[in-house]
Amino acid sequence: MFQRRSFVFAAMAIITSLVLVACPAPTDGGATGGDDGSMSDEAVSLRYMLWDANQLPAYEQCVAGFMEENPNITVEIEQLGWGDYWDGIQTGMVAGNAPDVFTNHLAKYPEFAVNGQLTDIQPFVERDGVDLDMYLEGLADLWARDGERFGLPKDWDTIAVIYNKDMLAAAGVTEEELNNADWNAQDGGSFEEIAAKVTLDANGNDATSADFDADNVEQYGLALDYAGADAYGQVQWSSFAVSNGWSFNDGLYDTKYYYDDEKFIDTIDWYAGLSLDKGIAAPFEEVSSLGSSTMFASGNAAMTTDGSWMIGFYGGNTEFPVGFARLPIGPEGRKSMFNGLADSIWIGTDHPEESWLLVKHLASAECANIVGDAGVVFPAQEEAVIRAQEAYASRDLDISAFTEQALEENGTFLFPVTDNASTITSIMGEAMDKIFLGEGSAEEVLSTASEEVNATFQ
Repeated sequence: MFQRRSFVFAAMAIITSLVLVACPAPTDGGATGGDDGSMSDEAVSLRYMLWDANQLPAYEQCVAGFMEENPNITVEIEQLGWGDYWDGIQTGMVAGNAPDVFTNHLAKYPEFAVNGQLTDIQPFVERDGVDLDMYLEGLADLWARDGERFGLPKDWDTIAVIYNKDMLAAAGVTEEELNNADWNAQDGGSFEEIAAKVTLDANGNDATSADFDADNVEQYGLALDYAGADAYGQVQWSSFAVSNGWSFNDGLYDTKYYYDDEKFIDTIDWYAGLSLDKGIAAPFEEVSSLGSSTMFASGNAAMTTDGSWMIGFYGGNTEFPVGFARLPIGPEGRKSMFNGLADSIWIGTDHPEESWLLVKHLASAECANIVGDAGVVFPAQEEAVIRAQEAYASRDLDISAFTEQALEENGTFLFPVTDNASTITSIMGEAMDKIFLGEGSAEEVLSTASEEVNATFQ
């Protein structure tokens, strides 16, 4: 059974007193809502948007159930890929035609809230007596700030190593060795040794051989999403950097990042060198073209690192057996970023009452169980997590690497929720691209980028 525990959420108690732009209270009602939250039978149409295609079928089922319970409400679901999704949300808010309800991210919502673009749902929560204790401990707190609330938790995630079982076996690497691998920023530890063993050039030499040709690699040990790395490196470098003793900042809504810290610079220098200097990881250009998950699924790499929301993709899009291994043990242990999603209501909706009903339903036990049974993510409620585990097990997928990481003491760290996320993402995305393309040293590029990031708070 999945145990409820605090996912290293002590830092969440330290919430600064930054003032958000006030949002209208829900007691104004919507086009069909009264002051007490009651609604007429007038037909209402809502737009709901999400970015994850893997979760779309489960949420279509949730929405279908919602419309059965509320026959006067029609919900149109829209799905866009990550980049187009956020462009569409932001453009829609400016143009006045954003979706009524949309899946939100911890890196995005503070900026939307400060700009007065989200509805504060705390009055709804209090009015309807929503029990926030139904969610795994601490998740609901991530979406609250200064007495306001901008979402109800839907899921959570951790990171693990995804590997091709056949390739590891061919290289003589056992799954036990991978699960117990260690890592450091000086020589990469046994994790880098394993990655080198499963890297092959055109002549069949692995990267531990003196004859290895790093310029003519046919099978990479790692497909790392260099092109997708930005200010957070959630599935890329964050686990390595934090396990090296580094911290993004000093807690939720902090106003200083430590991108110029020596431990971070050392980590990124090592991480970039896997492709630039050693040929162990696929180069930036190839990952940019194909994507790390596609490279792995196509058999071009033996391992990658990714989030639990991608379990279904790897389990259903490969022609070889896939395993999920624990993250390597760094100087400070194993560390995974811990993140979770929620649905938010656009402040410009004409139907706040109906939108709230939809948000409440999508974060309910009923919907969580549907998502759990689908086996696409780990829902935010305990029973649904157990159902997700059972769904994965029925497909012969051992996903304990993700759940054990979540349960491990001090095994997770929070997504760094702060203001100015879009600007910080832009600054750090450009900086990381330069490093991974070999256009500048980690020390030089990160020192400059860190100054630019912290200047956004002045």
